[in-house]
Amino acid sequence: MLKSKIAVCCSVDCFLSPRGRFLYGFDRFQAELDQLAIPCVWLSSHSRLQLDEPRRRAGHAEPFIAEDGCAIYLPEDYFHLKPTKTMRLGRFTSIPIAKPQPAAANALESLSEEAGIPVVPLRSLSPRELAQNIGLPNHEAELARQRDFDEPFFFAGASDEDISRFKSLVALKNLSLREHGVFYSLAVDRGVRRCIREVGSLYDRSLRGHVNRVAIAPSADSRAIFSACDRGIRLSESTKGSDPSEPSRPSEISITSLDLWDRVLAFVTSHS
Repeated sequence: MLKSKIAVCCSVDCFLSPRGRFLYGFDRFQAELDQLAIPCVWLSSHSRLQLDEPRRRAGHAEPFIAEDGCAIYLPEDYFHLKPTKTMRLGRFTSIPIAKPQPAAANALESLSEEAGIPVVPLRSLSPRELAQNIGLPNHEAELARQRDFDEPFFFAGASDEDISRFKSLVALKNLSLREHGVFYSLAVDRGVRRCIREVGSLYDRSLRGHVNRVAIAPSADSRAIFSACDRGIRLSESTKGSDPSEPSRPSEISITSLDLWDRVLAFVTSHS
């Protein structure tokens, strides 16, 4: 199954519409990687359940990292050498980085009480309320609140000062907070870098040598991903990009470029 000495680590949220459909032709890029037998590890803020349908549409059969670096999910028997410290979640073997629920839910409740700042966890809303707040059909809204590790929520009438004070308390307690527009998610320990390094080591063990990690991410998501990979390409909203052959800094390509995936694929395979 595993033959390539290259593994792509791709932040996929910018390629998924709110209803899970693909943007910018990403599914065609995934198909090209499959033809070349180059694995593509998806990184997403979405949950395991939310990624089920996009992964099915794209025929994605590789590991993925969900909930902003809370855990790695491995398809059945993907690696011959089994990792340690795993747990079973649905049909996947998961390598947890964050503590599983209800750790995050309990931590959020304690933080809210200690700070005196009201929050609304998404799981506390009815399907109808959830659909109204997120703007998704009931079924998809329901999937959005079913999380294995982190706890999505929003602030109920909090001021900017309140939110700043809440963030300071999160940092003081060494918890992890991610912001997604008006929504936030809290986790008890997590890390994109740790996830990439862990899954990278599994590829190395399987192929008995270093597998070159190539990061693909929008500029906003790139720091943690790039720091855990050997090289990569930033995707920008700008119509101008850097030359992928420029060695002094990570390459940058406009996400709206007509030849986006041809250029990315050429970069990915250039050191094969």
